[in-house]
Amino acid sequence: MTATELVIRGQRVVTPEGLRPASVHVANGRIVAVAGVDAAPPGATVVDAGDAVVMPGVVDTHVHVNEPGRTEWEGFRTATQAAAAGGVTALVDMPLNSIPATTTLAALRTKQEAAAGQLWIDVGFWGGVVPGNAGELAAMSEAGAIGFKCFLCESGVDEFLCVDEAQLHPAMRELARIRATLLVHAEVPGPLDAAAAEQSSNPPDPRRYASYLASRPRAAENEAIDLVVRLCRDTGARTHIVHHASSDALPTIAQARAAGLPLSAETCPHYLSFAAEDIPDGATAFKCAPPIRERANREQLWKALRDGILELVASDHSPCSPSLKHQELGDFQAAWGGISGLQLALSVVWTEARARGFKITDIVRWMCTAPAALAGISNRKGILAPGADADIVIFRDTETLTVAPQQVLHRHKVTPYAGRTLHGVVDSTYVRGRRVWHRGELLEKPTGRTFARETR
Repeated sequence: MTATELVIRGQRVVTPEGLRPASVHVANGRIVAVAGVDAAPPGATVVDAGDAVVMPGVVDTHVHVNEPGRTEWEGFRTATQAAAAGGVTALVDMPLNSIPATTTLAALRTKQEAAAGQLWIDVGFWGGVVPGNAGELAAMSEAGAIGFKCFLCESGVDEFLCVDEAQLHPAMRELARIRATLLVHAEVPGPLDAAAAEQSSNPPDPRRYASYLASRPRAAENEAIDLVVRLCRDTGARTHIVHHASSDALPTIAQARAAGLPLSAETCPHYLSFAAEDIPDGATAFKCAPPIRERANREQLWKALRDGILELVASDHSPCSPSLKHQELGDFQAAWGGISGLQLALSVVWTEARARGFKITDIVRWMCTAPAALAGISNRKGILAPGADADIVIFRDTETLTVAPQQVLHRHKVTPYAGRTLHGVVDSTYVRGRRVWHRGELLEKPTGRTFARETR
């Protein structure tokens, strides 16, 4: 048996059995034991977390890294550094907005090559479903794609086209055949086009957040969920709804899950934190799609997490160059839609969750365990158990931080969380037993790896 090299112990360790005093023993980058709090083999380095939380690293399955092609928006180096600072030890990169989009085997290999030598944490890759690429899916899956994402409405970039029902149906049959997961941006064009036509005939003030909210009505999400549930039932494809925002569609998701369909859904920190009524006019840092909705809608999302209708929380980190946010104009219609929040997601969700009576074990379920299962890496990531990678975070959950630009390691500092006081500070982040972040400083060098699903 390999000798234990590192022991991380504390009074509040999140194990599969719950929160308890324990010690996590590490050798060769893997957890070899979870033992009593005082257990420490001779010669091992011991890190005592005291009363801070010792938890699995966050697994963020919804990140737009944008490299290659739009590296000026983010890139693997800054994305993974920011992730490490935020307690994220594994992320899965979306197939857009990189150029080329990850919709062919060649493009997947290009992205894998671009990531080499730049990773502070471990990274996987989603592929994309676009019109005409069903023949690429099996080869991409075999080459390491975790699963595949599609858009039911325009994506915002020319190189990643949306699919309609006639195009999606055969793709879902192929994904069911190869046992790969489909991720869906669930907004359909009909209600969006109707809202656009109405605003064209009676142009609203583009600086008003209410104008932007009206341009992306709940009906676009609700009808998309109806379509996705029907196709999931018909094809049997494992299907996951990304960045869900409309509380109106939650009963449809609940009914599908109760019927045993292989369907799941996530929401995001910004939908759980902000409310439309509070967003200042002209504050384009808040623009995303689907949009941040009303306060009552937000509370229904929290209830859906409590009830298990929504399974997980992912950041949907989607940054861009600051000029594309048009902050000087405050024009919501012209601004790029995307929230920058990868580094802050854990603290944001904990801040809001604790205020509603949730526990740190809930955070681990939503942001570690469930995302790892979605990505097919639950034997390695998102859990403190023997055999798993030693991806460990020491989280000072009772401390606070006020978000300031100099603290943010994203390539660009534009974020709607600027100036907010958050609960929970990441003390240390370990990736496969290596400490990569400690008390405000990046350590080590980029030794992250890429990963694929464990099982097919």
